[in-house]
Amino acid sequence: MKILYAASEAAPFAKSGGLADVAGALPKALVRDGIDARVVMPLYGDLKFKDTLTYVTNFSVPVGWRSQYCGLFKAERDGVVFYFIDNEYYFKRSGLYGFYDDGERFAFFSRAILEMLFYTDFEPDIINCNDWQTALTPVYLNLYYRHLDKFSRIKTVFTIHNIAYQGKYGLDILEDTCGIGARDAHVVEYDGCANFMKGAIECADKVTTVSPTYAQEILDPWFSHGLDGLLRQKQYKLCGILNGIDVDVFNPATDPDIAKNYDAETFQEGKAVCKEALQDEFGLHKDGSPVMAMVTRLVGHKGVDLVQAIAEGLLQQGIELVILGSGEAQYENFFNELCARNPGRVGVYIGFNAKLAQQIYAGADIFLMPSRSEPCGLAQMVSCRYGTIPVIRETGGLKDSIRDSGDGYGNGFTFANYNAHELYEACWRAKEGYWQKDGWPVLVKRAMECDFSWSNSAKSYEGLYNEVVNLW
Repeated sequence: MKILYAASEAAPFAKSGGLADVAGALPKALVRDGIDARVVMPLYGDLKFKDTLTYVTNFSVPVGWRSQYCGLFKAERDGVVFYFIDNEYYFKRSGLYGFYDDGERFAFFSRAILEMLFYTDFEPDIINCNDWQTALTPVYLNLYYRHLDKFSRIKTVFTIHNIAYQGKYGLDILEDTCGIGARDAHVVEYDGCANFMKGAIECADKVTTVSPTYAQEILDPWFSHGLDGLLRQKQYKLCGILNGIDVDVFNPATDPDIAKNYDAETFQEGKAVCKEALQDEFGLHKDGSPVMAMVTRLVGHKGVDLVQAIAEGLLQQGIELVILGSGEAQYENFFNELCARNPGRVGVYIGFNAKLAQQIYAGADIFLMPSRSEPCGLAQMVSCRYGTIPVIRETGGLKDSIRDSGDGYGNGFTFANYNAHELYEACWRAKEGYWQKDGWPVLVKRAMECDFSWSNSAKSYEGLYNEVVNLW
């Protein structure tokens, strides 16, 4: 089987979030299972490892009424072939997204994915598109390429990583920029605007999300950002597969960025050294208190408002707090002020530092993820891998990956309703568990032994791909 995995970012070449981790790790797991899985992504201006790329060819891509240059490069990494779509006008910029012409940039990318197949010897059975940036690929395939023999048998899977970002634009973008005429506009038109994600849901053979629970949640208006009606109509093609993590990258036994390596058998000594190093990094007291941490974007839907509401109470319980992230000014200012008022008890780093994030995963005792919504989430899996016990709200992939330890079999602490009282109670139970010096190591070992590798998830994707190939 041949899979072309289309994504706007992929680790290690370009990354802004969890999509890059998935696009870097899932194809690698598929290749290990004998599937020819390849990745296609834009060639950004600040792409990493540019010196490893080799030129393949160049061609023109229709963009509305005009044609644009497209260069094609490739590289191989961990057995996976990566293709890179090059157009300096669209992609030679600092950063990946957030530009005034993102709609045009990714309409070009979506069509270039199909056009490149004329110039390579790779003929995929399935194109797995991801999020709104590649959502027009199934649309273009069905409208303008399906009649060609080369494309007649290609199936498409569309994966929703976060339904909040749909690629919504005015209808005037369709003909002039996207090349979709008035006759076909209904395919992407939704609620009075052009909605790229809607088009993919209409045209793809299967629609997946990144956890089973999220697949159910997005049928509810509270989670769907307006697409619940369409998704209920297309529910027959919707399923959820829980993401995994790259256990080679996130491995406390080999991680070069932490103070002392350890595994599930040696974590007590290793985590003690890592905790002391983390406390030194943030100037925290070393009085034996549990360290509770967050590595997150400081925005409302990540549950930061709940943490803000209970932060003083956590400190009064004797907990030390470490925060790494950036986002809304109100939260950045709050945690900076909290740190200033509580020297030695609170550590804050505004921004993102990958090495420091690893040190937090290894050195903290408890990890907070009280999200309002979380399609999958990877941080809770990483924290388990490093023996840092997660406190999560039961939503999306958090619910599918973390089970409350109250039954003696779980790997964390959970709460159901989005309110500060329930978060506080879950944190209190975690703190009490930490002081049970016989029981806590058992919980840590159990968390570290959880299998969040891509091997299980890859098998689920393989089953889905086989099902899709045998459609019509």
